[in-house]
Amino acid sequence: MTDTTLQRAALTLAVISSFVTPVMASAVNLALPDLGRRMALDAVTLSWVQTAYILTTAVCVVPSGRLGDILGRKRVFIWGMSCFALASLLACLAPNIVVVLAARVAQGVGSSMVFGTGMAILSEAYPPGQRGRALGINVAAIYIGLSLGPLLGGLMTSYLTWRSVFALVVPPSALALWVAVYKLDAEWAEAKGEHFDLLGSLFYALALVGLILGLTRLPSWGGGGLALAGLAFLLVFGWWEGRSPAPVFPVRLIKTNRPFAFSSLAALINYAAVFAVTFLLSLYLQQVKGFSASLAGLILVAQPVMQAILSPMAGRLSDRVQPRLVASLGMGLTALGLAGLALLRADSPVAYVVGCLMLNGIGFGVFSSPNMNAIMSSVAPRYYGIASGTVAAMRLMGQMVSMGIAASVLAMFVGPVQITPAAYPALVTSLKVTFLICCLLCVAGIFASLSRGELPKDKK
Repeated sequence: MTDTTLQRAALTLAVISSFVTPVMASAVNLALPDLGRRMALDAVTLSWVQTAYILTTAVCVVPSGRLGDILGRKRVFIWGMSCFALASLLACLAPNIVVVLAARVAQGVGSSMVFGTGMAILSEAYPPGQRGRALGINVAAIYIGLSLGPLLGGLMTSYLTWRSVFALVVPPSALALWVAVYKLDAEWAEAKGEHFDLLGSLFYALALVGLILGLTRLPSWGGGGLALAGLAFLLVFGWWEGRSPAPVFPVRLIKTNRPFAFSSLAALINYAAVFAVTFLLSLYLQQVKGFSASLAGLILVAQPVMQAILSPMAGRLSDRVQPRLVASLGMGLTALGLAGLALLRADSPVAYVVGCLMLNGIGFGVFSSPNMNAIMSSVAPRYYGIASGTVAAMRLMGQMVSMGIAASVLAMFVGPVQITPAAYPALVTSLKVTFLICCLLCVAGIFASLSRGELPKDKK
């Protein structure tokens, strides 16, 4: 297999897998009300349809990256995509909510294997100097999936019920499997024969379960207790990994590899700052503005569309210019977009909202692929699986932190009441406060991004 053929196969594989998972994640949101009505579910049970998937993916993604380094990334990718496709089919045919939740857990396991190996395969296939462009295309596929997910989810749920949303991803998943089995004629396992750190993986799982469940329950005392327990297990995990001869996550990467450490921190901050924007503006557009769900969705598409357009260009630029400079510019543009949203009023014109969303999308698009390029280019090939898993873990943790911030501010200003016209002023205030917090996070993220230092020229 020639290098070009290998690169084409790896990119095809990465694009398909990076498209189907965000399509599923965003489309399911539109299917949940129909699922709840047909199975007579309460809101708490319904929320676990998403939580089960996110939590399982977050828990398994770093260990999956390590498994790919040991057993072979292509092999683990095939296992993951097979698991994801079969679980999607199971969810589509599920007779009750127990089977749906079990299928979502299995989807999370499969997704973690795909996340933990897909980017590593792409980084292996493309050398430094070409990697940024490939990663940019990969990131664009994620944003296209996020853009199309709500549209496809709404249409398919309206005409074919919630089950069709889970069936939606089965054909492209099967295509990704075919490419992996028959077109990707290579395997990478730089850590072959090394020990898998099962106890470290357990500590990691307990830390994330505590942190994620705790953040989703803030500002309650129970949520705070879970988050503190998660932090305690995170410290235990760090202590254990420093002593383990074959850690699931080598903490020395954080201690000794400045570009990797600060690029990962910048990714966490950026996701924490921007993920809740869609959720909050969905409330604003549908409640305060009185728009329909379809119109609100059309307005919110402005952000991921800009991300999809800018990511490939920013990735290509980061092959020629130090990624920290491009990514820091993106973080700054995102901060400006969030600052604009912090000035939002009940009577703000739609054009103003769209403009802020577009600026957010430009900033995130300019940040994401160069930052990803910096992470993958800062480690040796034997750590590509771990780096790939770290990117996914930072994304998931940032998303949960973002929703935790949003939930805490809403609880503080609006409280546990139904959102009626009387609560609209408090809702707008809570949105402005949240966007201001997110803007300040981005400003801090600029310093984290600039502090990573420069990559060596042979790794740039």
